[in-house]
Amino acid sequence: MEAHSAAASPENPKIGTVRCLYDALAAGNRRISGLIASDLEWWFHGPQNCHYMMKTLTRKFSPADFKFEPRSIEVVDDDCVIVEGWEGDQVYWVHVWTLQNGVITQFREYFNTWLTVKDLKRRRQPLVKYMSGAATLWRSHPQDLAKRSLPELMLAI
Repeated sequence: MEAHSAAASPENPKIGTVRCLYDALAAGNRRISGLIASDLEWWFHGPQNCHYMMKTLTRKFSPADFKFEPRSIEVVDDDCVIVEGWEGDQVYWVHVWTLQNGVITQFREYFNTWLTVKDLKRRRQPLVKYMSGAATLWRSHPQDLAKRSLPELMLAI
């Protein structure tokens, strides 16, 4: 793994849980049941043939078929951990993990899609007016993909 935010310290249990998941998958260890809720909620945005993480988690193919190498891991809001990675100029992915009581309960996977995360919890005005001024909590870091044209989505939390 390369860059990590300041929040990526060993003291942060949310990052530790998510990092344990990626480390276990990279090592080919399928014993991840204590990290993920049995009723994991999953959302996907991207090409239909790119459900790599869900296929890995459900054992539809080997972790060797697609290697997730996180480039950044950051805590956003109180319960979300965002992991970002890119491989060459054709593959960019963002994973948003929601944790409750140290267990991953929700997973959002964005494949070849820029992502902006906005905070809508504290709004006190009509939604349409608020959206333009809503606090940006996280934004994709394009790095070597900056010249590519990818769809951009906003995740409101």
